[in-house]
Amino acid sequence: MSKKKAVIRSDMTKAQWTWKEIKRNKVAYFMVAPYMIIFTLFTVIPVLLSIVVSFTDFNLLEVPDFVFLDNYIRLFLDDDIFVIACKNTLIFAIIVGPASYLMSLLVAWFINELPPKIRAAVTLVFYSPSISGQVYLIWGTLFSSDSYGWVNGTLLNLGLITKEIHWFKDASYVMPLCIVVAIWTSLGTSFLSFIAGLQGIDHSMYEAGAVDGVKNRWQELWYITLPSMRPQLMFGAIMSITAAFGFGGVVTDLAGFPSVDYAAHTIMHHLDDYGGIRFEVGYSSAIAVVLFAIMIGSNMLVKKMLSKVGS
Repeated sequence: MSKKKAVIRSDMTKAQWTWKEIKRNKVAYFMVAPYMIIFTLFTVIPVLLSIVVSFTDFNLLEVPDFVFLDNYIRLFLDDDIFVIACKNTLIFAIIVGPASYLMSLLVAWFINELPPKIRAAVTLVFYSPSISGQVYLIWGTLFSSDSYGWVNGTLLNLGLITKEIHWFKDASYVMPLCIVVAIWTSLGTSFLSFIAGLQGIDHSMYEAGAVDGVKNRWQELWYITLPSMRPQLMFGAIMSITAAFGFGGVVTDLAGFPSVDYAAHTIMHHLDDYGGIRFEVGYSSAIAVVLFAIMIGSNMLVKKMLSKVGS
């Protein structure tokens, strides 16, 4: 059955035609309305309010005082800790974002080749760290600062060190350890979406690709598999970017808040500091707007890169 294209009639304006189409598809709009209302109330409006509040001096108790760009000038020119937070966040995002994304894709591709029963068990094994409630307890025990810590105890027994290393109290170890933990817990929702995308590919496409000259599995991956799961790739990229730029729980649970010498202090920590502890809502909103802009820019860049897949 051929689909009819919607054509704007010459005897009505675009607004009239739009209203006519809305009335014709009113059932669909009623079905979508609950989500759109909730999304607007709890996502769109708070984002817009945050942008407005970022131009004010506001402490939740007094009436906001409009200060124009003072918060942003203070943020970039007077706040040395914010510069450190930006550097740490970018380091974390550049390493953890791509690493977790590629690892999720490659592991999902590997698991997809397994028999169904084994696939289900292996998927649970790889996915479980991301849903474990006490996942940081394991790493806290491994890298405990005393001799009872497994890593310290092992190194002492082997004679590689003479005294305990204070792993999460030493600025040179905090960031690398937090990056390792973040990557270890990164096989989450994007990992499952990749598996779903791989399961939904029509296998006849591989047969057609073989006829057209696809010679090996890597060419299958680039020319058939990845282009067929672009929606899942984009979803996984957004989730990875969001997790990479919005991390903070890893550091707080392992190294405390703030971390030693601000070695792993991130934009999220800076936001929590000014918004949740100092209650400088206007300034914290400026921090949130900057983080939001960075994430939007990263998403646009990744979307452009994914459009090249298979070309």
